[in-house]
Amino acid sequence: MGEDGQVSFWPAPHVDVPVHATVTLPGSKSITNRALILAALADGPSTLSGALRSRDTNLMIAALCALGTGIEGDGDTLTVTPAPLRGGTVDCGLAGTVMRFLPPVATLAAGEVAFDGDAQARVRPLSTILDALRGLGADIDGDALPFRVHGKGALRGGTVTIDASGSSQFVSGLLLSAARFDEGLIVHHDGKALPSMPHIEMTVEMLRRADVQVQAPEHSRKAQTWEVSPGPIRAVDWDVEPDLSNATPFLAAAAVTGGEVKIPHWPRLTTQPGDVIREILVRMGAEARVFDGVLTVQGPDRLAGIDIDLHDVGELTPTVAALAALADSPSHLRGIAHLRGHETDRLAALSTEINRLGGKVTETEDGLEIEPAELHGGRWHSYADHRMATAGAILGLRVPGIEIEDIGTTAKTLPNFVALWERMLDPTRSDQEAAH
Repeated sequence: MGEDGQVSFWPAPHVDVPVHATVTLPGSKSITNRALILAALADGPSTLSGALRSRDTNLMIAALCALGTGIEGDGDTLTVTPAPLRGGTVDCGLAGTVMRFLPPVATLAAGEVAFDGDAQARVRPLSTILDALRGLGADIDGDALPFRVHGKGALRGGTVTIDASGSSQFVSGLLLSAARFDEGLIVHHDGKALPSMPHIEMTVEMLRRADVQVQAPEHSRKAQTWEVSPGPIRAVDWDVEPDLSNATPFLAAAAVTGGEVKIPHWPRLTTQPGDVIREILVRMGAEARVFDGVLTVQGPDRLAGIDIDLHDVGELTPTVAALAALADSPSHLRGIAHLRGHETDRLAALSTEINRLGGKVTETEDGLEIEPAELHGGRWHSYADHRMATAGAILGLRVPGIEIEDIGTTAKTLPNFVALWERMLDPTRSDQEAAH
């Protein structure tokens, strides 16, 4: 929004030459917010290095502080000192990690914890996690934001069955606090295939680093049961990886302009779903290679369409849809019906906005079919969704005259997106960045 309350539109930069840049990205939101919760529940102080500072992570920090946790540090290095949890007020904003990871923490507080968030957040599904906590002994008023958790300082825990097909965050949210439940936790998933399995694997890996005993299935669409034993969560000094999902628009810039973009500090092994962008870009005709910790993507002369199941990496869909809209052959994005419950209904939003610019996108039961079409300028609505905004920026590189509504929504996970994007397009500034 502008200062006068009017909706603001950002003219997306357009280029007629290949993009050549090195882009250094801040830390992963997913890792940062998981590490913050584990640190708040740990048996001693922890330090987070490379932590992301964005709206989502600042909301998590503010919420944990409201419940009594000590968190110090203004930049990307944070010191977290656990303390007995107390009642308080939690603003979830539009952050799924806050609204789904913190209710289990709140059951361990001695007092009432009131949750609320943005208007868009009030329609996001939460009954799965709240009903699960009730089944484990929690006292909760409400089934969606706003709701209240009447913390008793402890939670019985035990066994619960949920349908987490709407979001992997329901499983992760329960697992992160489970070691502090009196009986630990056994959680069964009963429903359609779980989306975003890499995010659950990230949660399990981080729990194990904190010496929590977790029995988890191997990576499989048929994964059904996780078991966490009760016990302490060990204090860990966390080194947060760059956010690989936030890297995808910048890598896409190389792909759609036939240019070259380098991302330093790309992890050799990672549980982040964003790593899959390398395979996707190669399948669409680009080159992608990692050498000495730097990922380099070289764009093709012509971008090919792709037929791909994005079930496990749904958060990449807006980037892939933008790439597909600029490709010279059809694309079919499948396995992503769960995106209808994300920040917005991303399938409807992507089809509506690309078609508004002259595209040919058809929404299917579980995805999108995208045909090549000549795109034109126009207004691109972001729906308060950070990944919708960055998808519009990708299209703007090739299509002149695109104006993006509320580019500031990118602050949810990448507060300096506009500066990074403009720096990427200014070779002089990018070279200076790379030299330091």
